Amino acid sequence: MNNRQGLVRDLLVLFGLTGWAMALPHYGSEFVVSMALTCLMYVALSSSWALFCGSSRYLSLATSAFFGIGAYTSALVLEPLGWGAAIALGAGLATVVAVVMGAAVLHLRGTYFAVLTFGMTELIRHAISYFEKQVTGTVGRVLTVVPDRDTIYLTVLGLAVLAVAVSIGVRRHRFGLALLGIGADEQRAQTLGVNTRLVKIAGFALTAAFAGAVGAAMSVRWTYIDPHTVFNPFIGFQTVLIALIGGATTLWGPLIAAVVFSVLAETLRLQVPQLYMMSLGLLLILSVLYLPGGLASLRWTTFGDWGRDLRRRWRLLLAREDEPRG
Repeated sequence: MNNRQGLVRDLLVLFGLTGWAMALPHYGSEFVVSMALTCLMYVALSSSWALFCGSSRYLSLATSAFFGIGAYTSALVLEPLGWGAAIALGAGLATVVAVVMGAAVLHLRGTYFAVLTFGMTELIRHAISYFEKQVTGTVGRVLTVVPDRDTIYLTVLGLAVLAVAVSIGVRRHRFGLALLGIGADEQRAQTLGVNTRLVKIAGFALTAAFAGAVGAAMSVRWTYIDPHTVFNPFIGFQTVLIALIGGATTLWGPLIAAVVFSVLAETLRLQVPQLYMMSLGLLLILSVLYLPGGLASLRWTTFGDWGRDLRRRWRLLLAREDEPRG
């Protein structure tokens, strides 16, 4: 399949999924629509995260920072400026912060980069908490203007579709090839003429723009927000886990994992909340051990491969037990 055929196929799949998601509020219950909204949120977050981090192999833990910036921006400007301006400003402010943050830390890799992005997230959260306590005399914001359910749903759906569409385009553009080159060998990419610093900052900012826009749109799900709620590190960790479980280097992996993960999370939270985090950890371990490419790499033949691998390991274990002990 050539590049154009692959592009047409991906766009047709995206168009079909979008049509189905648009029809969902008309026949789904409130619970189903709420779960779908959570799915779409993580589709947008994990797809945009994988767009940069999956290709460049830079593990960012700053998603919750950009999400929180967008949420707080929306809470401040929604009433005077309106819904569209709140989404745009949330994305814009998160992008500005990402450019500054990226210029400071994107020269690092691996554990150092991950720890610093997480540390900066906590720094932003505590800075906002301190500012509100010392300057405004209160912590948190009450949302007095909230759009209707359909407006929120269609906005988050549009952001999710846009995140996947941008991923489709970037993967077929020079920018995407530059990110892949950085992930494979950054020094070699630099010697081939790639401005690695600029590409990394641009990719990081693109991820932040989507996270900020999603945060601005999802903030209205709460009537009251505070730094602990919208800068929750669990949002960032969950985004990373969804992308890794689905396949951070694939196009559809984060989308598949976001749907599976959201349904599984809601089911476990309602039925057996104590097993929720244990199940999440087990799913991640199994994915790393048996599906290093994520759920998107799953094929029917994989089940046969699993069976053969298990039988081989079992025979090796029995052989070791039969060895004479000295």
